[in-house]
Amino acid sequence: MFPEFTLRYARLPERFFERFDPVPVPAPRLVAFNRALAEALGFDLAAFDEARAADWFAGNAVPAGAEPVAQAYAGHQFGHFNPRLGDGRAVLLGEVTDREGRLCDIQLKGAGMTPFSRGADGRAPLGPVLREYLVSEAMHRLGVPTTRALAAVTSGEQVFRRVPEPGAVLTRVASSHLRVGTFQYFAARGDQEAVRTLADLAIERHYSQLHPQLLEREEGDDETSGRYLAFLEAVAERQAALVAKWMGLGFIHGVMNTDNCTISGETIDYGPCAFMEAYSPTMVFSSIDEQGRYAYRNQPWLAQWNLARLAETLLPLIDPDHESAVKKATAVIEAFEPRYEAEWLAVMRAKLGLTREEEGDRELVEALLAALEAGRADFTLAFRRLSEVTQENAPAFHELFENDGALQEWLPRWRERLAREGVGMEEIAARMNAVNPLYIPRNHQVERVIAAAAEHDDFAPFEALAEVLAEPFTEQPGRESYALSAPPAERVFRTFCGT
Repeated sequence: MFPEFTLRYARLPERFFERFDPVPVPAPRLVAFNRALAEALGFDLAAFDEARAADWFAGNAVPAGAEPVAQAYAGHQFGHFNPRLGDGRAVLLGEVTDREGRLCDIQLKGAGMTPFSRGADGRAPLGPVLREYLVSEAMHRLGVPTTRALAAVTSGEQVFRRVPEPGAVLTRVASSHLRVGTFQYFAARGDQEAVRTLADLAIERHYSQLHPQLLEREEGDDETSGRYLAFLEAVAERQAALVAKWMGLGFIHGVMNTDNCTISGETIDYGPCAFMEAYSPTMVFSSIDEQGRYAYRNQPWLAQWNLARLAETLLPLIDPDHESAVKKATAVIEAFEPRYEAEWLAVMRAKLGLTREEEGDRELVEALLAALEAGRADFTLAFRRLSEVTQENAPAFHELFENDGALQEWLPRWRERLAREGVGMEEIAARMNAVNPLYIPRNHQVERVIAAAAEHDDFAPFEALAEVLAEPFTEQPGRESYALSAPPAERVFRTFCGT
């Protein structure tokens, strides 16, 4: 059933990983399988057998051609460097080439205690597995670069976190699992050869346009050093675009540690993540983020901070002269802020129905965000229902605000700006609805489906929510409740790490 494996990472020198076979579980059962993704990856679905698939996706059987490894990496966690993290409960089976010719990692999460587990059990609870499955697939449908969920399997055993919970294994797909922390692992050991190997691998997999002969060189630069500076710039560009998309959706990652920052520019590791409801730039959901380091408004700054840590690992490759390397890398890191601002403003213009660029657009966006905060309006619904105001008075939109004084001052400015777009209001409303989702994985809905599955072995609510989230921009009659913010009794303000 599996496509042919390519063992690109497992063929690196063995200091990049530890060979590790998944630890079998007692009673694997397939509870979710992403057939569309499997088809895109080249799986032979005609040969699909559910029991056999459960064994593979639980780690009880290793697919032919796979050579499982646990990857080594380090990372700054809440600003503090840990020189050895690694895949504590994840196992990379190998890479496959999808039907578009792209190389993709296939990884099992919750596959047992690896040499990097640091005393943990190597397992994952069912709740976080279902959360990552739902949120990562929702992010994909929302147009955000992300890892994907291929399958979820219950293990037939209990794992112990805050309370005993059913165990599960998630099969994750990524364009790679290279992280800023992967580079830090080897840089901290003074292993410049390994850092160069990683950079070359990352360029090959994600930035193939960065061939030495295609790069313009400054006087005195050789082709190789120019390549690695361009690599840093390319990673910064993708991170700027990624975080701008997060901000445009009200998404809060929760743990933007350097080991959770991908070189590919994909969102990874959906632990204490959340989509905020009432707009607040200081919103924090993660139970372990006591100081608010990873609050919504801090995400762009943290992305820049993470990139600076990547730059530090690349300095010897950028230029053998340390001072010159620092100067060049610093220029890239300082350029992140205007790059991000441009990406963010483009996202927000689209949300407001604007395609033309005007000088006062940033102030227009900021004034609306201030009105949302003053009115404690639901971020997702406010932008979605804003399109209705182009056509009529839209009482449903105004009802989202506890206090709409600032909004009433803002609306005439926005309508005046729309008038200069030179197109009809119906067209503007349509393009707004194409980028402002109606359905997101709201915390209370995710918690409901987790409770049904974990407490009653009922996966029907999970399947229903996954179906709704597959069409986030399209109104789905009969499913109006999925678009609503949480009732007061079901509001969730704390989320937890798990997978």
